[in-house]
Amino acid sequence: MAADASSSPLPRWAPTPSPSRPLWRWGGGTPDARTGGEAGAGWSLGRMFRRPAVAGFDGMEVAPARRAGTDAVDDRGVFLTWEDVCVTVASGAYGAQPASILSGISGHARPGEVLAIMGPSGCGKTTLLDTLAGRLGPGVNESGLILINGRREKLAFGTSAYVTQDNVLMSTMSVREAVYYSAQLQLPGTMPAAEKRVHADGVIREMGLGDAMDTRIGGRMTKGISGGQRKRVTICIEMLTRPRLLFLDEPTSGLDSAASYHVMSHITRIASRENMTIVAAVHQPSGDVFDLFHGLCLLSHGRTIFFGAASDATQFFAQSGFPCPQLRNPSDHFLRIINKDFDEEILESSKARRKTAAEAIDILTDAYLSPAYSEKTMNRIAEMKEIGEAPFRKREQASFSTKLFVLTRRSFVNMHRDIGYYWMRLGVYLGIGICLGTIFYQVGHSYTSIQSRCEVIMYTTQLLTFMAIGGFPSFVEDVKVFRRERLSGHYGVAEFVISNTLSATPYLAGIAIIPGAMLYYLTGLTKGADHFAYFVVDLCMCTLLVESMMMIIAVIVPDFLMGIIVGAGVQGVMMLNSGFFRLPSELPKPVWKYPFYYISFHKYAVQGFYKNEFIGQTFPSDQLVEKNVTISGLQVLQEKLEVEMGYSKWVNIAILFGMMVVYRVIFFAIVKIAEEVRPKQRRMGWKWCK
Repeated sequence: MAADASSSPLPRWAPTPSPSRPLWRWGGGTPDARTGGEAGAGWSLGRMFRRPAVAGFDGMEVAPARRAGTDAVDDRGVFLTWEDVCVTVASGAYGAQPASILSGISGHARPGEVLAIMGPSGCGKTTLLDTLAGRLGPGVNESGLILINGRREKLAFGTSAYVTQDNVLMSTMSVREAVYYSAQLQLPGTMPAAEKRVHADGVIREMGLGDAMDTRIGGRMTKGISGGQRKRVTICIEMLTRPRLLFLDEPTSGLDSAASYHVMSHITRIASRENMTIVAAVHQPSGDVFDLFHGLCLLSHGRTIFFGAASDATQFFAQSGFPCPQLRNPSDHFLRIINKDFDEEILESSKARRKTAAEAIDILTDAYLSPAYSEKTMNRIAEMKEIGEAPFRKREQASFSTKLFVLTRRSFVNMHRDIGYYWMRLGVYLGIGICLGTIFYQVGHSYTSIQSRCEVIMYTTQLLTFMAIGGFPSFVEDVKVFRRERLSGHYGVAEFVISNTLSATPYLAGIAIIPGAMLYYLTGLTKGADHFAYFVVDLCMCTLLVESMMMIIAVIVPDFLMGIIVGAGVQGVMMLNSGFFRLPSELPKPVWKYPFYYISFHKYAVQGFYKNEFIGQTFPSDQLVEKNVTISGLQVLQEKLEVEMGYSKWVNIAILFGMMVVYRVIFFAIVKIAEEVRPKQRRMGWKWCK
C-alpha cells in the first residue's frame, strides 16, 4: 500500500483503495461517508442520503436506487471474519474417510470492498461461499469460527443476500414484473406502491436492463432474454433492499467481457457508496474486472494459495518464482499455475523441466504461510473481532396480507401464461371427455347400464386425476423459485401454500367443469342440476387433492422426471385399492385393505360418485335370471358395489377436502423440518472458539 499504516488516520482494517478505483477521498472527507452532504475528515459508516447520479450501461445517467427499508441504526458496515474453516463430506464408499473440501481457510471481508474468491474448478469456491452464508446442505460437516462484527450472529432478513449461480426465475414473467413483484415482497409495507415501482425501475436500469424491461425471461417453452441478462435480473432482485452483506456466486457467468466489467463495476460502486461488504466467487475474470477487486482469496483443492489485497497477488507470485508475463491477464496466470488437472500433459509435452501445478501449489502454500502474509491476515482478523457492534435487526418487510396478495397474483399470472400448467391439461381433459362421452354415449337405464355407469365414473375419476401429473414440471419450477426466495427470507411457507391454493382453484374448477359438463351430458348420467353440481364438485376436489399430493412429491423429489414416475406410481397404487378392480370384501386385509384402501382418495371419490348416481334410481333386473323385476339404486350400492352407506355423499366431499388440507399441512411440515435440520447440523458440526 502507498501509505504506511502508522501514519494513516484510518484503522488498519479499514477499506483499502481498489487499484483502479479509489474507494476513499481525502481532504474534505469521503462523499460516500458524509451524512447529509456535510464535509468532514475521517472515516464514517453513516449513509449519504443525497447521492450523485451514476452512469448506466448505455451511458445515460441513472439516479441511484434509494436504499429501502433501512434506518440509521442498520447502516453500519459488516466486518466478516472466518478462521480455520474446514468442510468435509461423507465419502460414498462404506468405511471410507470423509472427503475434505476446504482445509483451514481463514480470511476477512470489509465494508465498502469487493472480495473475490478465485481458483480452478472444484477448488471449493462455492463451498466457501455457502459456508460463510450458512447455506451448506445436509450431509456436510463444517468446523471453524465465523464472526460478524466480532459476534456470532445469525443474519436477519435485509442484512445479507445471496445471488446463486443458477438463475432460478419465473420464465413467464417479464424483467419488470419479476423485479417489481419481488420489490412488493421485500420492501416495507409502509412504502407506497408507486415508490416501490420507481425503486425497482431504478435497480433494473442500474444493471443495464432498461431495453429489456418488458421482455419475458423465457424458459423451456419460449425464448426470452439471454443467460447473461438473467444473471443480471437475479442480481437486481437481491439488490433491492441494498443488503449490508452480499454473496455473489459466479456473477459474471454467461456475460461477455464488456457486460462482466459493467456489472462488476456497478457492484463495486454500490459497495463503495452504500458501504456494503461483498464476497464474490469468480471463475476467471478479465483483466479489467480483476482490477476492480479490492481483496483476493485464491484457492486450490481446498487450500489457501493467497489471501490479501488483489494488487499484491502479482508480487506474491513473482517472489515465489512464478512471475506474471507482461500483457497477460493476472487471473489467467494465477489459474494456469495452480490448476493441476493437466499435470500429466505438462510432463509429457514439456521439453525442459517445468514445475507441475502440484509442486507450484506446495511452493505457494508454504510462501503464504510465512509471517509476511498469513500473520498479516490473522492480525487484521483479530482487530476486526474487537469491534463488538450491536446485533443487526431484521428489516421491515411487507405484511402477511400483502405478501399473500402479491404471491397469489403472481402465481395466477404465471399459471395463465404457462401453457404446460393447466391449458395443455384442459386440452387433454377435453379429449378424454369426448372419447368417454362418445364411447359411452347415452348409456340409458337398462340392466347393462349399471356396469356402464360404474365404468364411466371409474374412468372419469382415475384418468382425469392421473393426468394431474402433466403439470408437475411447471410446479417443480415454482418450487425452485420458492426455495430460492424462502432461503433469502422473502416470505414464509404459509404464504406460499395458501397463495398457490387460491391461484390454482379457479383453473382446477375450470378444467373440472368444462370437460365434466360435456362428459356428463354425453353419457346421459342422472339428470338434475344438483346431481351435476355434485359431480363437478367431487371432480374438482379430486384435482385439488392430487395437486396437493404432487406438491409433497415435488419437495421430496425435485427432479421432474423422477417426480412424474413417483407420482404415477403412488396414484397407481391408490387406484388399485379404490374398490373398483376388486370389491372391498375381496381385497387382502393385510396391507391392501388396511391401511391402503382407507387412505386411497379414490375410494371416497368413487363412492361419492356412486351415491350421487344411483340413489333414487331403479333399473330392470337381469332378464335371463328373473323377468319383470326391478333393482333399486340402494341395492346396487349395497349388494353389488359394497358402498359404505352409513354417511351421505357430502361426507365423502368433506373427507376429500380434509385429505387435501392434510396433504398441504404435510408439505408445510416437510419444508419447515428441512429448515430446522440445517441449523441443527451446523450447531452439531461447528466448533465455536472462545
